[in-house]
Amino acid sequence: MTWVSQTLSVFLLLKHPFTVPLRVYGPAEPQKEVFGDVHPLLTSLLDGYNVCIMAYGQTGSGKSYTMLGPHSEEGPVLPLECHSDLGLVPRATEELFRLISENPSRKAKVEVSIVEVYNNDVFDLLAEDTCTALPGLKCEVLTTKEGRKEVPICRSVCSAQECMTLVGAGLQLRATRATAVHAHSSRSHLIITVTLTTAPYCDSSGKWACRSTGCRTPAPPSVPCWAGPRAQGLVSPGAPPACTAGHTEQVCATLHLVDLAGSECVGVSGVTGSALRETSFINRSLAALADVLGALSERRGHIPYRNSKLTHMLQGALGGDAKLLVILCVSPCQKHVAETLQSLGFGARARQAERGRPVPRKPQ
Repeated sequence: MTWVSQTLSVFLLLKHPFTVPLRVYGPAEPQKEVFGDVHPLLTSLLDGYNVCIMAYGQTGSGKSYTMLGPHSEEGPVLPLECHSDLGLVPRATEELFRLISENPSRKAKVEVSIVEVYNNDVFDLLAEDTCTALPGLKCEVLTTKEGRKEVPICRSVCSAQECMTLVGAGLQLRATRATAVHAHSSRSHLIITVTLTTAPYCDSSGKWACRSTGCRTPAPPSVPCWAGPRAQGLVSPGAPPACTAGHTEQVCATLHLVDLAGSECVGVSGVTGSALRETSFINRSLAALADVLGALSERRGHIPYRNSKLTHMLQGALGGDAKLLVILCVSPCQKHVAETLQSLGFGARARQAERGRPVPRKPQ
């Protein structure tokens, strides 16, 4: 079943006290138009700003289509020219590597992690159990000394195609279920995290290194990878870059691409048994997300990030100084008007939150 949705895109640049811009797209708007409002955030990522893009809405309203493109057993593919209906994730990935290639004077390390929050547990979709050879392991969220939330598995990638291959593999493991509302209803929150670290290119050998393949061969300018002893763990993360000429600072930033599970009315979806339990966890985690944004908008002293694994993982993007974009996906059907109003209420609450100005990140 294919659902046509009207997508309401809301910029939530919660760092500024002034009103943020609002964009509305109809059902016939192409994916390219939606990506047009996302594109500037990728430029900010290269400047060292943390960025988070998430899709929110009721089940079957078009969140996964907006973020990932149409459902396909093979997963999303590139290049974009051959697939005009691809979602924001493959478009953002290809654009990120294009922007990296435009500055060959700086080397870049791109790492990807893919997790799902299912029934308030975090599962790493890139991990493999060495005993059972089954991927999708339950894991704990790690908090670094700098306060960042991390998961154990993070893969280095050297191109947009390699990144989307990992995304496609992760999507095959994501929890889905057919309901009365949607034939491929997502039962978990999908979080794709892209970590970008850039530094001046000062490898005297003129060679690039890619940790994902273990190779050390000259890389084409269009696909730069991380190079030098720092990538091999021979230089401590806190040590200054070896280069002394020009812009010598190392910059690190993260991009969170979040496809939230849809809010669900049990009477409409008709779920029972284990599916009903999934619905309960989905709605509770989305309620926790709304509570966090509400606490931020009211400037409370305590923000309840730990009420849900979802908000705990996204704490840096929600309550930190990252640039946050929320896309509200709503169904134009009259029978879904209650869920549509609930989604709009979520967007209105999020727009009221204010934070300090974003700052570019540097590794500690």
